[in-house]
This record gives sequence, structure tokens and C-alpha cells, in this order.
Amino acid sequence: VSGGYFGRKEDYHGIKHVKKPLVFKTVKKFIKLGIMIPSKRARGGEGGGRGPLNNGPIHARPLVALLDGRDCSIEMPILKDVATVAFCDAQSTAEIHEKVLNEAVGALMWHTITLTKEDLEKFKALRIIVRIGSGVDNIDVKAAGEIGIAVCNVPGYGVEEVADTTMCLILNLYRRTYWLANMVRDGKKFTGPEQVREAAAGCARIRGDTLGIVGLGRIGSAVALRAKAFGFNVIFYDPYLPDGIEKSLGVTRVYTLQDLLFQSDCVSLHCTLNEHNHHLINEYTLKQMRPGAFLVNTARGGLVDEAALASALREGRIRSAALDVHENEPYNVLQGPLKDAPNLICTPHAAFYSEASCTELREMAASEIRRAIVGRIPDSLRNCVNKEYFMGPGATAAAGGGCRCSPPSRPLHPQTSQAINLPPFPTQGPLFKL
Repeated sequence: VSGGYFGRKEDYHGIKHVKKPLVFKTVKKFIKLGIMIPSKRARGGEGGGRGPLNNGPIHARPLVALLDGRDCSIEMPILKDVATVAFCDAQSTAEIHEKVLNEAVGALMWHTITLTKEDLEKFKALRIIVRIGSGVDNIDVKAAGEIGIAVCNVPGYGVEEVADTTMCLILNLYRRTYWLANMVRDGKKFTGPEQVREAAAGCARIRGDTLGIVGLGRIGSAVALRAKAFGFNVIFYDPYLPDGIEKSLGVTRVYTLQDLLFQSDCVSLHCTLNEHNHHLINEYTLKQMRPGAFLVNTARGGLVDEAALASALREGRIRSAALDVHENEPYNVLQGPLKDAPNLICTPHAAFYSEASCTELREMAASEIRRAIVGRIPDSLRNCVNKEYFMGPGATAAAGGGCRCSPPSRPLHPQTSQAINLPPFPTQGPLFKL
């Protein structure tokens, strides 16, 4: 189907936009069909607020855009009766069509695009961004809040998948399965125990070793339970959890990162990335780890200084490491400081993925957008990560309503308030590419 839509044929109403004149024809066609999209933001209030959705003579319908993807087949059934859905397939805001920049009220995004303050200011009507995933380090959430844009994430998806992948990587480091399999594939022959011993040098026994977990959230807890079953002694460091949580899981708590690094035979990272923990694992902290320890990162790439890790691997201070996330993504094994680093396993930020988890993730993200459209921002949102910024003293409501998101919260649905008087929605929403 033209336009790159992969959903059901009966849900597709799109036209592929290749040249500008065709876009104008398409917009004209949508207006003729009665699909009116919200106007540019109103400039009312301190900091530049978001005005109300303007109503056309026919049915008004907000525009929701998938910024860095193409497939909307899962999102469409959830959003089609309340929104027009477009996909941009962009790698930066420079590749996003001006119609989305001027008129999109909601945005869905993966981790392959970054939104800085300057990028966010290009969107004239945006009210909500939902990150299809848990990390929001590729969005300036503070700037978004000050502009009047709610930022949400989906923290509860794929816990089993990431925990299972983490254990898979830990087992590969301990048993060196990845390297041994590659030797067999490359045609190496093992004619006796001496050759096996030489090839398997570095393999270690798990039982009795200490696994140190940095961040005991959903995934960290799941890893802890799995690791105990394999015979690990599990310790953790998480300054944000209340005392006593360790008793429910049967693990040991340490109160400084230094203690965890010093006591652990293997360190696994499961914390979010923020301005305080960038390069948490660096040249200094790597030297605090036990000689010959293992390192696993399935959390965020920016937690590890890759140049420092490469040096530690080459010098043998770290026995081996496994990374599913990287400082620069998509990761290129032929570039960057980790090129030619020994005893390293790298995977392409895929720990979260299974068909079940991906469906769950996308459904949860689309449902958050839907709650914003038919409910109130931020009251109806389940995972808003920047509420303190757009409800703080620096944020004021836009004149005439809308989603400036200062108390009291403002509705987007026409049946909940006269401030945004949208007519009833049609039963089906088109999807098109911009």
C-alpha cells in the first residue's frame, strides 16, 4: 500500500506525500472530507502556552503523529475513532513535515529521534509526547513542561524480556558460550582436552559469586530473582528505595556504589539515565571493581563511558562485558571506542523485544495518547514524567484553555468541558504519511 502503511486494508485512508503539491491536494481532500485538524498554538501566558483546539464547521479531529516509525497497525484500532494518525519515519525534526510541526497535538516516538528544547519549539500545537519505551533521555522533559507539553513513558512493558536477556548475557560471560560457538562456526577443531581447555579459558562457576545490581526497580528485581535461582549471592544499590525492600526479595543491600563495585564479581546496570548518573561507570569506578569482574548493561547506553570500558577490557582489568545499549545508537561495531575491544558482546538495543512485549508496549503508548484526548491532562495520564515542570510556578495556563497544564487540569474531550467544544468524533480515523 502506498505511504508505507502496514495495517489492515480497511483502516487505510492514506496518500503517500512525495511532493509538496500532492500534500496540498491531500490536505484539501481531508478538509473536503470534514477532517479538521487543530490550529497553531496560542501564545497566551508566560512561557508560551498551548491554546485550545479550534473547531471547524464540520467534525474536528486532532492529529497524532508517529515521529520515527512507519507501522501504525497496532495504534490505529485504539486511536482511529478519536484522532487522525500520521507517520513521519523521521530521524530528526528536520525531516518532519511542516503539517505535523504546525498541527500535531499528540506525538508517539521510539528512541531513534531526539527532541531538544529547540526541536520542541518547532511544534506549534503539541500537547503530549508518549515515548514508546521507558527511557526519556532523548527528550528535554523540563523544556517540554515549560512549553506546555506533557511527556509520558511506558515503564511497565517487557520486564520479563529484559530480565531474561540480562541473564542470557551474564551466562554468556560466565560460560563463554558466544565465543565458543563462534570458534566452532569458524571451523576450529577440538582434538583433545588441551584444545578445549585453551578455548574455554576464562569460563567461571556461578554458584557462590556475587551479582551486584544497580537499580532495583521492576527489571532489577526480576533479574535478582532469576540470579538467585542460578546460585548467585545478590546485592544491590538503589538510594531511592525505602529500607526493608531487600527483605521481601531475600537480597542484601549496600548503601554506596563503591561498596557494590568492590564486593561484586559481576555488575549489572538497571537504572534510568539522568543528569546525575551519566557515565556512572567511568575510568574511576571501573578501577573500583574487582579485578577480572564482569559488566552487563541492558539499561541506558550513557551510563557507561565506552572509552574507559574499552581500555579496561584491553588491559584485562575487566574480564568481559556485555552491552545491549550504547552511547551512540544505532551502534556501529566498526566505529567508536569499542572497536576491536576484546571479550565484548554487543547487541542492538533489543533486550526488550518479543512479539508479545512489542504489542503490549505499543498498545500502552497509544492508550496513553487516547487518555489525553478523551480525558484530562495530566489527571488522566498514568505515566507523566514531567508533571512538576508544567505545573510549577514557571508555567501558566494559556488564555482560552487548552493544555497548558496548570491546575486545574484542562480536558481535551468535548463532552467533559465547554472550554474545548469538539463535535462528536466520526467512527474511523485516516492514517497517512507526512
